[in-house]
Amino acid sequence: MKALLCKEPGSFAYITREMPVAEAGKAILKVHRIGICGTDLHAFEGTQPYFVYPRVLGHELGCEVMDVDTATGFHIGERVTIIPYFYCGECIACRNGLRNCCAAISVFGVHADGGMMEYISVPVTALLHGGDMSFDELALVEPLAIGAHGVRRAGVRPGEFVLVIGAGPIGLGIMEFGRIAGGKVIAMDVNETRLAFCREKLKVEHTINPLAEDVTARLKEITNNDMPTVVIDATGNQKAINSAFLYMAHGARYVLVGLQKGNLEVAHPEFHKREATLMSSRNATTEDFDHVIKCMQEKKVDPATYITHRVLFDEVKDNFKSWLDPKNGVIKAMVSV
Repeated sequence: MKALLCKEPGSFAYITREMPVAEAGKAILKVHRIGICGTDLHAFEGTQPYFVYPRVLGHELGCEVMDVDTATGFHIGERVTIIPYFYCGECIACRNGLRNCCAAISVFGVHADGGMMEYISVPVTALLHGGDMSFDELALVEPLAIGAHGVRRAGVRPGEFVLVIGAGPIGLGIMEFGRIAGGKVIAMDVNETRLAFCREKLKVEHTINPLAEDVTARLKEITNNDMPTVVIDATGNQKAINSAFLYMAHGARYVLVGLQKGNLEVAHPEFHKREATLMSSRNATTEDFDHVIKCMQEKKVDPATYITHRVLFDEVKDNFKSWLDPKNGVIKAMVSV
């Protein structure tokens, strides 16, 4: 079967892999859709901190079951997606129900070869029933779950202002689930096209471009001088992350969903006087996946909104680099296998 290997930053090659074979506790899946996420793009750039090359990327998947022990509750021909965070089940995080940050976690497509191939073998415990959802929808569950998890970490309450920094796919998901939680979302990004997408497609009322506006002044204007009580970063940009400590209201919560390689720089007196809370948000839990699927089924989220580019699997190598260029307007590239 064909697979796409990221040999090193900036370099892809199509290779041939052996078909997976049936194993106890695992399912063989035919991959139909692969969503391209920020992790894939950062891996290609060489800026993903948890990465070793060469690696087969891809963990946003819409799949069909080809082989499985039916006693597991799944059946051949069923549509599924996967929770791509494989966990040990024994560490303190797993014992406390936090398998999304397992101490020995293996993320499909990051720590282990992922889904950019025709067939894959994954633990049955990673499968989620797809019901009548399309393969496109199933491939979008995981990135939306990351957004939903960040919102849940923040404990967003109805009526409070939520500043989301970064209007890429993960940031857009945070905005969606911030809205569903009852928050008043403020979107911030340096890309005017993406801010227009927020206003037009997601109906975000307030948007800010820090290159064109005084961020603090705009936030005070929007929040009646209070500043946001929730700030969520989805940029993974060191300057943006460090700057946002000054955007918090007193008593605010700041959640880091985006990831970068450097250190945080905090003006301690500013942080301390706010009695602020700083949290990281890693991956997502089964609860978040279930919440996303339920919201999709109830039409609270329209996953088709996000897909801006489509390619066939054989075209990924030639198109991938273009998805890094903001001028191409990529929100979500979807691959058909």
